[in-house]
Amino acid sequence: MKHIPFMKPNLVKSETYMELLKEIDHSRIYSNYGKLNTRFEQEIVTHLYKGEGFASTVNNATIGLMLAIMIAKRPQGKYALMPSFTFAATAQAALWCGLEPYFIDVRAEDWCMDEKIVAKHIEKLGDEVAVVIPYATFGTVADFSYYQHLLDNGMPVVIDAAASFGSTHMGKGVEQSFSGPIVYSFHATKSFGIGEGGLVYCKNEHFIQQLRQAGNFGFSEARESTQMGLNSKLSEYAAAVGLATLKVFKEKCLVRQSIKETYISKMEKLGLFNQGWDYHRTTGEVAHQNVSILCPKGHLAVEIVSMLGEYGVEARTYFSPACHQQSFFAKYPTSDLSVTEEIASRVINLPLWEELVDEEIEYVMEALAAINSVLLGESMHEA
Repeated sequence: MKHIPFMKPNLVKSETYMELLKEIDHSRIYSNYGKLNTRFEQEIVTHLYKGEGFASTVNNATIGLMLAIMIAKRPQGKYALMPSFTFAATAQAALWCGLEPYFIDVRAEDWCMDEKIVAKHIEKLGDEVAVVIPYATFGTVADFSYYQHLLDNGMPVVIDAAASFGSTHMGKGVEQSFSGPIVYSFHATKSFGIGEGGLVYCKNEHFIQQLRQAGNFGFSEARESTQMGLNSKLSEYAAAVGLATLKVFKEKCLVRQSIKETYISKMEKLGLFNQGWDYHRTTGEVAHQNVSILCPKGHLAVEIVSMLGEYGVEARTYFSPACHQQSFFAKYPTSDLSVTEEIASRVINLPLWEELVDEEIEYVMEALAAINSVLLGESMHEA
């Protein structure tokens, strides 16, 4: 029996950034928005955003969310509207900013927060809404023009795009329909992995300046704390890994896109989509972290994941349980979450890592087909 791990993070090898490490040794600057970090930010804005907008690195995306929410939120507000179908960090970040998460249902089509439900709850809650935090689900380049409308009319919005760095649609990323703060993750498990880190991008220079100051203990140029702050600075060592990763990132994205397409093609050939299986529809050329599928209705993802494990295939159930189903968040208010609960009960994330070969994908598909036969047999028996 084969063993197919769920994930094998593949950071750039040390020889690709050895010269940059020598620069650190020579400069003796190891953090505090050093030269390599500044170069890293500049290259991101120049090459990924075609010189448009502004960016600040952070030491992880959760801190980035906390800073962005803290700066953006309406001080009189109480709630942070967000999907429940997201990573716990989204809700945790809001709580650290003194807000309560208010969980909103997602659309069945793309698993992103349903704007119609958001609008109803903004009307219902009024000034109690402090900030809206949409999530670009699993790296998709969603249309955030509704959230731009909110921003233009005084409602703070922070986009959680943790897995979307490098994802593009018609040549641009999430920023094409949104000018406010967008938070990305550079965790080792992400497509653009540097070990640990993140980025906040925004077309508003003043916002990034505020965030950068807040990420340095709120210090002014006189090293006096003039606003709420913490330490969000990225180390020069992480920036060195980031600079080396930028050189190979396009190739990494193409490999991941190819693996996702191979999975979907094989599922189609096996006829699984005609038997109740489905997959996550993303927009654009996505820098895939996950291959997310849905098992047939009436079955549970956790059971399928366990069955895959018997074949030596490691799979996961992001995001199941959804946030509102986790004990720590269960007390917070929600909209009706029927779509979220349906997706969370059926979502399975298949193995995805850059060295995954077609033979291994074929083995995963054979295991899934065998499991599907068992499910069909159970259905016929029940009938």
